[in-house]
Amino acid sequence: MAKILVVDDDPDLVESVTTILESRNHDIIQAYGGIEGLEKAKAEKPDAIILDVMMPDKDGYEVCKELKGDPEYSDIPILLLTAVVSQIPNSTYTSRMGMETEADDYIDKPVEPGELAKLVERLLAK
Repeated sequence: MAKILVVDDDPDLVESVTTILESRNHDIIQAYGGIEGLEKAKAEKPDAIILDVMMPDKDGYEVCKELKGDPEYSDIPILLLTAVVSQIPNSTYTSRMGMETEADDYIDKPVEPGELAKLVERLLAK
């Protein structure tokens, strides 16, 4: 059973992702913002992290960069879960920002449960 950290400021999304992954026998840790996610990642050392990009306290790009820049956590696979692509015209986020992170993969919101499960399994197999 893999331990997966789900970080998103949308509680409904955290719950739906939790349900999808628990149905596949994963142990889920929940965080509702970038700062809390970073703290839980360091305390729990999960097997993988699903990380939202657009969060008010610390965005997913910053969290990803901090974790990937620390040798103690850099090997934890990170899947960015993002609506950034649809928000680029209306926000300060850019496609380039996503490419500059060392995230292992990304998936656009809204997420299809089967696709999310497949991506998570692929990350865990690395």
